[in-house]
Amino acid sequence: MTQNVLFVASEMTPFIKTGGLGDVVGALPKSLIHQDVRIKAIIPLYSAIDYQKFGLFKVMDGNCVEMGNCHEFFSVHQSNYIPGVETYFIEFNKYFDRNGVYDDKWNHVAFQDNAYRYAFFCRAALQVAKDLRFRPDVIHVHDWQTALIPYYVKHDRDLFFSCTKTLLTIHNLPYQGRFSADVVPYAKVDWADFHAGAFEDYGCINFLKGGLRFADKLNTVSPNYAREILTPEFGAGLDFLLRERQNDLYGILNGIDTQLWNPANDLIIPAQYSANDFRAGKQKNKEALVKEMHLNSVSEPIFGMAVRLAEQKGIGMLSQCIEPVLNTMQCQFVIMGQGDQWAQNYFESLPKKYPGRIAVKIGFEAEMEHLIDAGSDFSLVPSLYEPCGLKQMVSQTYGALPIARATGGLEDTVDNYNEYYGVGTGFKFRDISPSALYNTIGWANATYFDRPEHIHQMRRLAMKQNYSWTKSSNDYQKLYQQMSGGYECKKYQ
Repeated sequence: MTQNVLFVASEMTPFIKTGGLGDVVGALPKSLIHQDVRIKAIIPLYSAIDYQKFGLFKVMDGNCVEMGNCHEFFSVHQSNYIPGVETYFIEFNKYFDRNGVYDDKWNHVAFQDNAYRYAFFCRAALQVAKDLRFRPDVIHVHDWQTALIPYYVKHDRDLFFSCTKTLLTIHNLPYQGRFSADVVPYAKVDWADFHAGAFEDYGCINFLKGGLRFADKLNTVSPNYAREILTPEFGAGLDFLLRERQNDLYGILNGIDTQLWNPANDLIIPAQYSANDFRAGKQKNKEALVKEMHLNSVSEPIFGMAVRLAEQKGIGMLSQCIEPVLNTMQCQFVIMGQGDQWAQNYFESLPKKYPGRIAVKIGFEAEMEHLIDAGSDFSLVPSLYEPCGLKQMVSQTYGALPIARATGGLEDTVDNYNEYYGVGTGFKFRDISPSALYNTIGWANATYFDRPEHIHQMRRLAMKQNYSWTKSSNDYQKLYQQMSGGYECKKYQ
């Protein structure tokens, strides 16, 4: 039986993206439509979304949603840009016509009314489903921005959603949506639910905490991270609640969009190649990367990094060991990203000190990310924690072997190098220390020069890994089926 699933998220590739959340929400529905699942998706209409490129058109106007102390009127637009996935955009300029998604993109200061923005979005998304007469079996919500929806479905007891279950996916647990309790009346959260077992968090409201309490099922984006977040070390203050709900918690590994990320048919890169024939193509892309980024050599290994420059991604460790690496090893670095100002300033200063040895691009360019993966020998993923991570999967697909800390999804997706057999798909370390990262880079660098046949074999193994969404979407479809198994209520619809 076909299931109706409503995706509600704050971002969705290709329309708008700030990180991995957008990639997942964009890729998973495309795979689910092959699993007998009917999908509709709802996101905000941010001003940065290209209306013409994605073929948006207005489908409803004057829609009204009741907030706790007022009514808000909005419009709804639609795009069929993703085949088989009807995507709807909530236009409400008061909250979404801004220079940024969650913060001002120029100074990276979070918008002060984010609590109001996403409380409105949650209630408006449910109203859109009703206005479309789309009665979902499951509403699949993502992170704190949409975590109020499970609460509304349970608390409001709207007959339209009487047979609807909710699934909350945790993409990054430390980001919880913690705000002043002043938003409680507007958000239409009952003060009776503002307590330590639900929304209250040291006098503030915690959107994600409430979502974890009221969602029917919970999941996160790798099996290992699902285990880690039950502990105080990784639970970000919510491990007690997650342990209470561990029977409802699942770990389903993310996939990658293999149409977008496939070196065999990637027209963005200068030369295409596959797992069965990659030597010449990989070398041509390395030559192009060296030329583009003004590096010195095509014979020395290149360590690439294209991530958000945030502490989570291990940039603190990297900043403390990258110069010792450059001073003692024959290798080169290409780093692209934006984020913490100190990190931008520090890494941007290095090319002058080590000309031809390191190239740094502050900002993000999608085409350059493809070239970095295709042209690099290794990919730096030294995260302090990583719920899943897509970078190590993409890098392996392009034959760039990850240098990864063994945590979360990195542990699930990177097989550590075995020197005796010459197999593995990357080089892993466990300690959160600059010396551990330094030694692992050195291990990979020495292997590149001393055991090139092992690098060749590892590269082939990495590129043969299947990180498509096929298995993961099948796991989600089974979970949806389990959640909405009570089909007896269908007869009343």
